Amino acid sequence: MINYSKQTIDSSDLRAVSKTLKSNYLTQGPKSEQFESKIRKYTGAKYSVVVNSASSALLMSCLSLGLKKNDLIWTVPNTFVASANCAILSGHKVDFVDIDDETWNISLEKLKIKLQKAKIKKKLPKALIVVHLAGLPVDPLELKKLSIKYKFFIIEDASHSIGSKYYGKKVGCCKWSDLCVFSFHPVKIITTGEGGAITTNSQKFYKKMLMIRNNGITKNPKDFLKKSIGPWYYEQQTLGFNFRMNDIQASLGISQLSRINKMLKLRNKIAKIYKKELKNLPLIFQKVSKNFFSSYHLFIIRLKKENRFFHKKLFIYLRKHGLFVNLHYLPVHLHPYYRKLNFKKGDFPSSEKYSLSSISIPIYPNLTFKEQKKVINLLKNFFN
Repeated sequence: MINYSKQTIDSSDLRAVSKTLKSNYLTQGPKSEQFESKIRKYTGAKYSVVVNSASSALLMSCLSLGLKKNDLIWTVPNTFVASANCAILSGHKVDFVDIDDETWNISLEKLKIKLQKAKIKKKLPKALIVVHLAGLPVDPLELKKLSIKYKFFIIEDASHSIGSKYYGKKVGCCKWSDLCVFSFHPVKIITTGEGGAITTNSQKFYKKMLMIRNNGITKNPKDFLKKSIGPWYYEQQTLGFNFRMNDIQASLGISQLSRINKMLKLRNKIAKIYKKELKNLPLIFQKVSKNFFSSYHLFIIRLKKENRFFHKKLFIYLRKHGLFVNLHYLPVHLHPYYRKLNFKKGDFPSSEKYSLSSISIPIYPNLTFKEQKKVINLLKNFFN
């Protein structure tokens, strides 16, 4: 099987992990702090917090905002369920904004219309979680204008997008957002096995996330609410979780991050070949504007016409011939849990049509030209 994506591990990664395994620290320690420092330097953000998964990072981001119970958080249906689950798990309500038919990210026009209607009904969101699908960022300038006008926080779900750029800035700089979340799952741009990170320029959010990550505990004397009674003293000031990243994972992350530019270059090269070789087939590619640089975590092909039968037939054909292709994603609002919350088919038609016509085909740095040629030939044979 040729997977749609997989980790790229080399000898330097093995040496980095081996060195940590022989050190005095296996759980959270100096490597975790070093990885956070590297992420800050890479993205340009003031603060970063590494955690055990992007799902944890999304939940921590919601909790750090200090919203009231049942406040509204909006996101898109075309995403992994964690982008919506985090709103509910943090005690808030969730709603969705449909996607754009060319970028497959949140539709800014539909967002504007929904915000106008929500203002009249006095049901405006307190936060918006935008998803940079496949590595393509959402336009941050337009989002920022809307967040100022309608007074909502912006969380970037950049699980696909470390290394992506908008207007010359790296995703994660948080120039136009409040918080940004990355994923280091094995299929992502860089990996720590499992893992994630949050960047922000807010010291307030940063301090709160440090406590949430560590069971609500602080060991910093400057933050104590009561007088310390000894060097062993610490305080639990809120409820929290054990969302820490260990030093074994962090050492792998540091090694991977040192090669990220090479990985991004290879992904973009593969994407360019796909676009050239598949341009005459009845397929649509994600629209990437000149002001944006995509990390190409995924390469998604979309049928020009939505057809459930034809889509399924293509999917099965590719799997049968050794390609582990996938769909990113089933619309969140159509999952059984969200149907219980009164979401239904037809609520977000663009996301629903997208799911009946899109397939993620193989893209990762170690994909050989021979393997890519097999993907291309299979697609050409199918349509011919």
